[in-house]
Amino acid sequence: MEKTYDIVVYGASGFTGRLVAEYLAKQYGAGSGVRWAMAGRNAEKLAAVREEIGAPASTPLVIADADDPDSIQTMVASTKVVLTTVGPYQLYGSDLVATCVKAGTDYVDLCGEPPWMRQMIDAHEDTAKQSGARIIFSCGFDSIPFDMGVHFLQKAAREKFGNPMPRVRGRVRKMQGTFSGGTAASLKATMAAAMKDPSILELLRNPYSLTPGAEGPEQPRGTKPIYDEVIESWCAPFIMAPINTRNVLRSNFISDYSYGNDFQYDEMFVTGPGEKGEAIANAIANDDSMSKEGGPKPGEGPSKEEREAGFYDVLFVGTDGTNTIKAVVTGDKDPGYGSTSKMITESAVCLVQDDLKTGGGIWTSAPALGDHLIKRLVANAGLTFDIVD
Repeated sequence: MEKTYDIVVYGASGFTGRLVAEYLAKQYGAGSGVRWAMAGRNAEKLAAVREEIGAPASTPLVIADADDPDSIQTMVASTKVVLTTVGPYQLYGSDLVATCVKAGTDYVDLCGEPPWMRQMIDAHEDTAKQSGARIIFSCGFDSIPFDMGVHFLQKAAREKFGNPMPRVRGRVRKMQGTFSGGTAASLKATMAAAMKDPSILELLRNPYSLTPGAEGPEQPRGTKPIYDEVIESWCAPFIMAPINTRNVLRSNFISDYSYGNDFQYDEMFVTGPGEKGEAIANAIANDDSMSKEGGPKPGEGPSKEEREAGFYDVLFVGTDGTNTIKAVVTGDKDPGYGSTSKMITESAVCLVQDDLKTGGGIWTSAPALGDHLIKRLVANAGLTFDIVD
């Protein structure tokens, strides 16, 4: 059946959803061949956002509410891809995923909630393979720069050395910008769920929580400050690592272990050499501000000037005992909002427009979208991917 839209942005009147719609209006306007619509609970709010972001008045508005299953079904049936920014996903996303899976509709989100993602894998993987629905979680700062960065490095390693690197370090060297209010809300919702259900706590502890039925070598934990001899710097725990590392391990799992059966991966934040670097690493390790009140709430975020001033720089170092290869991924905007809104949009457009060989199933970004997405991110979204000396 012919779909009315290519992409529906669900949550378009929220802070991140608005940025997605604004990017679509600018990057994929008339003549792009992308038919897209804005969806949310309130028609007046959607219309106001449409006007504020300068989208054409002809941009369709779709009324959809998580509390109204019929409206969700209608939205899902109308489009090739649902792009949802409505989180925490464990509170608002389960029925949407189930509906997309049943309808064979593709889905992308910004999820950073591994226990919920595992629940969705267990519940819907087989059905998604049958229906053809391509469900891709974590299409923002968590986890595209990291998942794609490892994919990019391993491809270069195979080309240069004939084998993937069994040990890869992800090291965030620079970052300016705030994490989204949605990220903080997701963390709090996950911890609240874990307090009620010990099995969720087990999933949070297990680095292989997204690879059901398969585990591998012990993984570096990255939970304490360390001096990393390979990059000659102190490193602190990186707050997104519990999400990103699990996605990267899942990417290896669902790509038939293209990184190797003995693959190990961790992520940390680089704080510099010497006593100063050690002091900064300890200060970061003891920072619990993400779990406290304050900071942006879901629907809130930084100003345009703050988003424009943001950036990030991530070094990946692959080693195999003999050879070393390094890759760098950078982004040109605030990671949690400005860059994230571009990455999830390009992921959705990639599903619509690119010649992918990806069948139905519950995916991570690298095996699902691969080099097609990297090309889009470099051309349109302000990211760079480079092999460096």
